[in-house]
This record gives sequence, C-alpha cells and structure tokens, in this order.
Amino acid sequence: MGFADDDDLEPANLSVLGIGDYANHLLRQHQGVRQARDRLNTDYLEALSFVGDRLRGEIDVGGAAAENAVRLRQLLEKLELNLRDEGRLEPPPARGLGSNNLLFIATELLLLRYEGEGFPFLLIEEPEAHLHPQRQLRLIQFLARQSREAQADEVPLQVVLTTHSPNLASAIDLSRLVLLRGGKAFPLGPRHTRLDRRDYAFLQRFLDVTKANLFFARGVLIVEGDAEAIVIPTIARLVGLDLTEHGVSIVNVGGVGLGRYARIFQRADPATGVIGTPVACITDFDVMPDCAPELRGLLDDQGVAPARNRRRWRMKSDFPGEQLSQQRARIVARASGQSVETFVADEWTLEYDLAFHGLAEEVYLAASLALADGRQVSTRATLRAAIELYRATLAGLPADERATRIYLLFDQGASKAIAAQYLAGILEHKVVRGAFSKTDLLARLPGYLVSALRHVAPAAS
Repeated sequence: MGFADDDDLEPANLSVLGIGDYANHLLRQHQGVRQARDRLNTDYLEALSFVGDRLRGEIDVGGAAAENAVRLRQLLEKLELNLRDEGRLEPPPARGLGSNNLLFIATELLLLRYEGEGFPFLLIEEPEAHLHPQRQLRLIQFLARQSREAQADEVPLQVVLTTHSPNLASAIDLSRLVLLRGGKAFPLGPRHTRLDRRDYAFLQRFLDVTKANLFFARGVLIVEGDAEAIVIPTIARLVGLDLTEHGVSIVNVGGVGLGRYARIFQRADPATGVIGTPVACITDFDVMPDCAPELRGLLDDQGVAPARNRRRWRMKSDFPGEQLSQQRARIVARASGQSVETFVADEWTLEYDLAFHGLAEEVYLAASLALADGRQVSTRATLRAAIELYRATLAGLPADERATRIYLLFDQGASKAIAAQYLAGILEHKVVRGAFSKTDLLARLPGYLVSALRHVAPAAS
C-alpha cells in the first residue's frame, strides 16, 4: 500500500488495516529493523534456502500479503488491553489479578452489548477471586445496575454468578440468591421459602457480611448475643464438638429476628426437597426462678410482685400447671421445622444455666473479672478475692439461689460479652491443666446447649 500525501497519514483517515500498513511502512524504513532483517536473511535464511526457493524474512505488525479479513484478525490479536492509572500515559508495572478480572468482565459486557441478536447472558465463576472486598461491592452493584437498566432497544442482561464470598452474598438481594446443596439448587425467592414480605425487608437491612457466612456453612448455630458467640465455640471445642472442624458457622443476630434467619432454610413446600443444613437456634427462656425477683429488688415494699400485666419480666410461678411447658413449646415452634431446631434454655439465660448446672464457680469468677475489667486492679488479685468470696458465701447455697446471686453481677454492670471472654479462658485453662476432662465439662453443661451442639455437629460422638 502506498501513501500519496499527508492527508493519507492522518490517523482519523486511516482504518485499522491502514494503521497496520502505515506501521509496516515505518518499520521497513527504520534502520535498526532493516539491519536486523537484512542480517537474518543474508546470514541465516539464505544458508537454509534451496536454489530457486529463497527464504526471506520480513518484520511487520501483520501479514501484509494476506487477505484483508486475515490481516485484520492478525492485527487485532496483537492488540493488548491494559489498565492505566488516571493521568499516566504508561500502564503501571504490574496489576493484580483482581483488577485484570474486572477488565475482562468489562470487556465481555462490551461484547455482549454489541451483539445484535440473542439474549445477553453473563456467567461469572467466583468474581471475588483476588478482588479487594470494597471492589467486590462495587462489582456487584454495577452488575445489578447492568441487569436492570437496559436501553429501549436492548434486551435486559441476565447475570448468573457463583460465589463463596459472604461479602457478595450480603450485598445481593436475598430473593435472588440460590443455595446449592448436595447437587440441588434451592432458590430463596418468596415462592420458595417460609419467609414473608416483612422477613425479606428485615433481612435486607440486617443480613450483613458477618451473618452471610450462614449461606456457606455445613451447619448453622444462631445465637442472640455476643456472649454466646464468644463462649460457645470454645466450649464446643473443649468437649470435642469443634464447630470449625464441622464447618459450622455461628451467627449472632443480636437478640432480634432469630426466627427470620432460621426461615431462610425452611422451604415453602418441603415435598420438593429440603435444604438439609442443620440449623440450631439457641435462645433464652426469659422466665426467672421464683427466688430471683426478691434478690434482684423487683418486689414492692411488702415483698409482693406487681400484677403480671404491669411488668415485663416473668417468673416460674406465673405459669402454673402445664403452662410453663406450653410457654417453652411456643418458643420452640416459632423457629423450628425441617432441618431447623430451636433449643431453649433449660432455666433462664445462658449465664444463669451455666452457673445452675455445674459451672457456678467459673461463671462467678468470669463475671467478677468482667466487673473489675478496665479498673486499675490486678487480675490475679481480683481472681483470688473472687475465689475466696465464692467459697465462703455462695458454694453452699441451693442451686437456684446461688446461680441468681451470680447473675446479680450482671445486674451490677458486668458485661456479658467480657465475662464470656474470661469464662472461655478459665475453661480452657482448667481443661489444659487437667482440672476438667472433656467428659467432666460435658456433664456440667446445660442439656439444651449440648443438644444444640450435637444437632449442628451430628458426626461427633
């Protein structure tokens, strides 16, 4: 191809093939390229040629003698698409795999939009790979917009992605998620679960990345507070029911919506199949022993409890006959069914039940340390004083009174979460030094807690 005048060399006037031909023209005139080509031909290829069949090499950016379609493909295959920082002419020395994955996704979307026919469909496998968590959120928001905002003459884009990222799962509308279990797909849209419209709205607000790990677990333990989330994994490990080994996620719902999280795993029509992931909901009974109101200062000057309809708290005597069992059954029924089971505290709360059933001294020490936490007091001195006081004043009391008096430390300001941290350390120390065996500790635990752990870790003995 010849170039007649300067107008032919204007970039705006050149096609892709024209740019390639012009580059070939410049390369042939370049002294270094010409010398390398001549040496290649004279010193090497000529010695390898037959008489009458001379081999000649040429250096160019595309097969100049080929058909235009072939030449165009060769030119396009030699182009590189790179990411650059804004304001820089050259690409950075290296880009991470995550950034390059974004570039690839953007390119595929561009190609899909250029397709004039068919249904645009984008399938992405684990887009979170090598991608910064904030980039993950940007990506999922962008893909959601792409799937919603088609132009007037465009078919809406459908995006299907697979992921193991709680970050992505928390950012996607719950109704658009599909759980894969045992080779089966379980859509989580309104027609397929026991969630109602209000449940979806609630979960859209509160199902954050710390809770979205429930979608990827082999078992799920749903608890109502920080204390349970802190101490239960340690207890489980010490008695040989390690949650991590069994792929169990613990989800702290903060005292609200326990049933809503559980209903994610319950199918509207079990006949079509159930998800099968074992889910244990652990909840307090919230009915205190009859000795607790007096000890907690909840009675009037005559030592009488206010009328039941004038107080929010309940005690066992408020439920005569079978009413206490019926109250427990009502709590269980709120979030049980299929693979989901609710485990209600045997007595009152986790802290009370642990103290009531066999860990009174340990809970008292942990609560005492929590009460003193942050003060300029020696932990060792606090521990010694607490041991002496417990053994002198509490050890010989009836179980319900002893556990209630221990619970009073939380009324006095001891943080349940901080106490749970101390309790986990105390139990760990006792098991390590042989004060408790696994069997001893298991026997000291409330029955409902052991049952919950065995529900989500069924393979354990």
